[in-house]
Amino acid sequence: MHQIQQLAAEILARIEAGTTLTDALADAHRQAGKLTPAERGALQDLSYGSLRHLGVLRHCLRQLVPHPLPEPQVERLLLIALYQLQYTRAAQYAVVHEAVTLAGMMARGKFKALVNGVLRNFQRRRDELLANAAADEVAQANHPDWWVARLKAAYPAEWRGILDASNVHPPLTLRVNRRRISVEDYLGRLEEAGLAAKALGDDAVQLARPVAVRDLPGFADGLASVQDEGAQRAAHWLDLQPGLRVLDACAAPGGKTGHMLERADVEVTALDIDATRLARVGDNLRRLGLSAQLIEADASRPDDWWGGRPFDRILADVPCSASGVVRRHPDIKWLRRPGDFAALGEQQAAMADALWPLLASGGKMLYATCSIFPEENRQQLEGFLKRHADAVCLKEEQLLPCERHDGFYYALLEKH
Repeated sequence: MHQIQQLAAEILARIEAGTTLTDALADAHRQAGKLTPAERGALQDLSYGSLRHLGVLRHCLRQLVPHPLPEPQVERLLLIALYQLQYTRAAQYAVVHEAVTLAGMMARGKFKALVNGVLRNFQRRRDELLANAAADEVAQANHPDWWVARLKAAYPAEWRGILDASNVHPPLTLRVNRRRISVEDYLGRLEEAGLAAKALGDDAVQLARPVAVRDLPGFADGLASVQDEGAQRAAHWLDLQPGLRVLDACAAPGGKTGHMLERADVEVTALDIDATRLARVGDNLRRLGLSAQLIEADASRPDDWWGGRPFDRILADVPCSASGVVRRHPDIKWLRRPGDFAALGEQQAAMADALWPLLASGGKMLYATCSIFPEENRQQLEGFLKRHADAVCLKEEQLLPCERHDGFYYALLEKH
């Protein structure tokens, strides 16, 4: 166990240095050599779980050790072990023993007794410590205090529900490929496999409990894809008709690209600036038995890649804070800084402005983010409409995280 604790503590260090959890986990897998499936699962749980509950864990640790430790890696080890003691079913004695063993390998073992004392003190004072954390708004939020303040300002009635929804495990929602199977028939396949599920919308099916994709019937054959119900709104909003030319800007990893092609016989150009991520779009389309023109390019610089023929539909899935998908990526709330939004806003405006001339008269562009902050959504829409007199907003919607879906924003624009 102490190897997994060590890897998880190192992942926390990477997050603090600005690395995403996805990249940090991938690096840990490479450095550790061969991990068993059980060890990989344990490492993922410790990494995601400790970040999800970091506010409470830090508050408890500060009660036990009032000052930051001079050895940051020991502090990270304690946070990981506290998570195991409180939020997992790991044997308590084993968690303490392995953490103390690992502490003995650090700084010539001088923190071994401290780690043992802190963890055993937590076990004795657990109820008191957790009650104190529950009474502390910032700790209980498990988000940075500036994030909580922004949510309060934007959503005075909903902010607490948003935080609660952002701190839980996300649901596993599938998009049924209705070119190959009906939602009703796929629900039957799930039932035969012993997987309880329910239909949410036209194409969406939500499982009662998450499972590995390898356990989903027909997944490898393209019968279904993993995609949040909120993300599935995009293809519905675009009003796709056979024969239309569609641009999917910032297409990776390809969920919305595949959904558009499943829903209508359209000609799709899928664009992404990252070659590795663009390759994933191709992989996903091949699994679904679909195809699109893939272009590695910067959507905000169409002179580098656009041939001059207008598009009938454009999905402008712009870069954003990803604040609406924190429960799937709990590192986001600790990686973001208040100053990030100005730069993100400039990118969003630049991309939307660059794509607008590519849209045919009478065409529609969907501005989309996975953010819940107004400066990336409604405020961007207002600025865009002021800059473009030929743009009309047909409808907009802000989805907030809930038990059905993550947080997304959509604004459908028509060119007159």
